[in-house]
Amino acid sequence: MYAVVGCSECDALWVVEGRPETTECRRCGTRHRFDLLERFVETDDRAAAREARARMLAERSGEAESFDAVGSFEELESEAETAGVDDDEYLRESGVDAEEVAAAGERVTQSGGSRRRREVVVDAVHEQDAPTEREVVDYAEAHGVPADAARDLLEKLVRAGEVSEHRGEYRSV
Repeated sequence: MYAVVGCSECDALWVVEGRPETTECRRCGTRHRFDLLERFVETDDRAAAREARARMLAERSGEAESFDAVGSFEELESEAETAGVDDDEYLRESGVDAEEVAAAGERVTQSGGSRRRREVVVDAVHEQDAPTEREVVDYAEAHGVPADAARDLLEKLVRAGEVSEHRGEYRSV
């Protein structure tokens, strides 16, 4: 079972799987007893719960008409997978030898190579207690990620919903 619930403190909406005793708001960190939360939608289908939450957010922001014009999450995911060019074609058209790139990637993997920049920024948020942007950037720089790249990645993680920002502090979602 999946339920779309809302926070009484900050009005955030999120999807909860099952019937946990408590659940935490990803935006403000308030812990709520699940049995006391208003359940706006309950369904056995995760995709339906995600769609319901998205529709509610669109309606809140006055974008219901735009939401109706866009396909479902499943349709969009399918379109995204088939859109554009694949990696090999992109590299070939850019004048790069795709086989050499694959071989270089294999060498890094076998040698236990360094973490990707995104992983470093995610770790910076996970490992610190409600870090600020400066603390995330400092952590990332200490692990080899340039400050501008760390800021860009942090912003992308927030837009993707993997990290939340509230009053200048970041938390994992």
